[in-house]
Amino acid sequence: MGEAIRSNTGATRTGRVLLLVLLLIVIGAISILMALKSGYPAVGWDELLNILLYRHGSELAVTSILELRLPRVVLGLLSGAMLAISGVLMQSGLRNPLASPDLIGVSAGSSLIIAVITVFHLPLAFSLFPLFGLLGGFAGGFIVIASVSGRSDSTSMILMGTAVSAMLNGMIVWLITMGTQNDINLLYTYLMGSLSGRYWHHVGHLLPWAAIGIPAALLFAKPLNLLRLGDEQAEALGQNVGRLRLLLLIASGVMVSAVVANCGPIGYIALLGPYLTRAVLRTEDARWVLPCSAAVGAVLLVTADWFAKTVFTPREIPVGLWTTMVGVPVLILMLVTKRRGRDDQS
Repeated sequence: MGEAIRSNTGATRTGRVLLLVLLLIVIGAISILMALKSGYPAVGWDELLNILLYRHGSELAVTSILELRLPRVVLGLLSGAMLAISGVLMQSGLRNPLASPDLIGVSAGSSLIIAVITVFHLPLAFSLFPLFGLLGGFAGGFIVIASVSGRSDSTSMILMGTAVSAMLNGMIVWLITMGTQNDINLLYTYLMGSLSGRYWHHVGHLLPWAAIGIPAALLFAKPLNLLRLGDEQAEALGQNVGRLRLLLLIASGVMVSAVVANCGPIGYIALLGPYLTRAVLRTEDARWVLPCSAAVGAVLLVTADWFAKTVFTPREIPVGLWTTMVGVPVLILMLVTKRRGRDDQS
């Protein structure tokens, strides 16, 4: 009887995974193709396919698609995947479904460091920006986590994270007032979170972090599942919980800092990716949640960037604003649902 139940549960989960994969393939393909097709110069479907497959087309169209639109799409896929995985690692490490880099000061801390480098024109190689952003991210996250240490209430973490992020963002605004007009223009677009004006060298800077970070994060699947059993049970099974949590936060912070350095603080993908994945799969099993969240995050960000580029043509809205407009209602829904669950239990 037990084996039959487990078999049925496994078949149901596999069916949900296949459904999610099918949805992501359809939505992702549409978003990618529309993102490559949209913009100036306008191209037809035949010309787009010829350019992608054979590099045949007008010089302007080939340059626009292969050197401007395609790297933007690739960067969106990588960034979305990294942000979503960082959300899974942070939520699992803190055992809080509302923990994400946007809500506990990590993104704001990284942004502050990048703003300091930009305004004061510090002579640092761009490839080193993520490492310095990581220091700021850890500082912001540490303040929030230390302040709510010992409390399991998600609302306390969000309130403290909002306060710390507001303080850090205030420091960023102060820095902007000290910069030149060119610095202000650069920082404004950057701080909104944007994939506009990103080229292959940006992809090249992010790719090593993604190539190392994403596979490394997937290796945490088994330890994360042990952590779900509780600290005492995980310790009894041979898992060093304190060291694991530190590694999870480091891995999450590294990926977030790399994305922030290249694209700015793109909010709520780290919250939405894991949330939507768990809602569809109806499981906390990290073996499924980690890779599926990465795919969901990648498709979410590319789709949001397509909207950002086309909805108000010829004006472009930074993609970070789009993800925030979707993410905030979802966050409110999660808070309301969690509070109702506590009220029902009491």
